[in-house]
Amino acid sequence: MQKPRLFVPAMTVPNGTLVHPAYFLLVGIPGLGPNTHFWLAFPLCCMYALAALGNLAIILIIRVERRLHEPMYLFLAMLSTIDLVLSSVTMPKMVSLFLTGVQEIEFNACLAQMFLIHALSAMESAVLLAMAFDRFVAICHPLRHASVLTGPMVAKIGLAALARGFVLFFPLPFILKRLSYCRKHTVTHSFCLHQDIMKLSCTDTTVNVVYGLFIILSVMGVDSLFVGFSYVLILRAVLELSSRGAALKAFNTCISHLCAVLVFYLPLIGLSVVHRLSGPTSLLHVIMANIYLLLPPVVNPIVYGAKTKEIRSRVFHIFSQNGR
Repeated sequence: MQKPRLFVPAMTVPNGTLVHPAYFLLVGIPGLGPNTHFWLAFPLCCMYALAALGNLAIILIIRVERRLHEPMYLFLAMLSTIDLVLSSVTMPKMVSLFLTGVQEIEFNACLAQMFLIHALSAMESAVLLAMAFDRFVAICHPLRHASVLTGPMVAKIGLAALARGFVLFFPLPFILKRLSYCRKHTVTHSFCLHQDIMKLSCTDTTVNVVYGLFIILSVMGVDSLFVGFSYVLILRAVLELSSRGAALKAFNTCISHLCAVLVFYLPLIGLSVVHRLSGPTSLLHVIMANIYLLLPPVVNPIVYGAKTKEIRSRVFHIFSQNGR
């Protein structure tokens, strides 16, 4: 059987022909053989099952329990929805890659996956910022919490997070399509990322570099600064409380969110630093990228399920009914 052509002309321009690959090749984890990849597929399947079931359970519990229709839990439902979609965009393809060894991903499918990964990450960052604002108002201005974070306001914040992630990252596939790819066609991760695809081009990528840096700084950079500033104000308000018990109780309401923030932003910052300061893509790049994308959808449901009394009691109630 004749193999499909790897490169096909996309369109003709005055300076020549743009060359787009028919496929990109995903590497998986560099340095590991097919046998190791095969066995890694099974824990990855377990991770995906945990992420899917955990996030879906949180969404359904918050949907069913009317007493959980408060800003903190509504934002948590948004976070779980994003994590559910993000894990479904990345993990099944990785499992297929590890199990079957089929590395090919079609050019447009790669661009679509890349857009969803970056857009969903921006939406998650916005929701984490909204949750930090919710905790700030609840602790620093408790009497104004109900009037500030009303149901319509929570809905508007959710729509703004969705719109910002979509609008800012929508140009990425199109500015990647304006490049020619006449070098190697191997994507050095298990999924498609903007900076990874961009490096495969043999044409000028200045626009991609500038725009990519702009949206990273204006989205994740600004969000992380405001989240950090919110927790500085929260910590100051907590330390000013006269009762130590009240201070611990107030700060305890932030523990779950603080864990979600650290799980999301620390790998993101580490990945950005590694990409900017180190040379060609290495095993460290791949491990950091995997942690950044795969860990939050798995960890967040566990943390919130363990730390949130209402969700924990509802889960125990479901299992106790099934056990009868």
